[in-house]
Amino acid sequence: MFLRQSPGARVGLSIAVATGLYGVSFGALSVASGLDVWQTQLLSLLLFSGGSQFAFIGVIAGGGTPVAAASAAALLGIRNAVYGMQMNVLLQPRGWRRLAAAHVTIDESLATSTGQTDPVEQERGFWVAGVGIFVLWNLFTLIGALAGDALGDPKQWGLDGAAVAAFLALLWPRLRSREAGATAAACALATVLAVPVVPPGVPILVAAVVAALIGWFGYRTGPDGEGLEPDVDPYGKAGS
Repeated sequence: MFLRQSPGARVGLSIAVATGLYGVSFGALSVASGLDVWQTQLLSLLLFSGGSQFAFIGVIAGGGTPVAAASAAALLGIRNAVYGMQMNVLLQPRGWRRLAAAHVTIDESLATSTGQTDPVEQERGFWVAGVGIFVLWNLFTLIGALAGDALGDPKQWGLDGAAVAAFLALLWPRLRSREAGATAAACALATVLAVPVVPPGVPILVAAVVAALIGWFGYRTGPDGEGLEPDVDPYGKAGS
């Protein structure tokens, strides 16, 4: 009954199921990269940021150092700090909920919440998506890690490509202006050029420097004022 009456909860649950399934990919790839089941599970429990987790094991699998892997993961995780500031203003959680909200603030929970116009539905969508993904992501991470050996080479199943496809699916709708698209293209080119000449984990840092330089010289947003911000401005609802 609750799900039928709450559009935020319905969207959050559907996103939780779809996103949680990607945990199988992460679990299998992590074990194939050299981590054991417990290390893999701890990454999902404590780091809980799909892009950062895939970046970490990608660097490890490529022969990079733990420092390079952690740097790549931290770089991708910076966006969650920005999301956290937005959600803090939008939902204004208190006490233990503030800590819990910080941990489950990810791309999907932010998008689900800001995609609703009613404040109650924004909160419901955030918690259903965030907690739902956390539970399912960790469950399917464990399944993928345990089944990693049985799956064989993850590339034969397309699991390596699934991570890239998921990341692009999240990024593509945010490229609303020509400047944002040009920045993404420049960063992609810089990454491709850097891969053959620098150690694993460094190309993503090179791309970050390129993006920062472009932003520094005035290409933060497009002519319509839109760049990579959410569909709904949470600050506009803060005082209501």
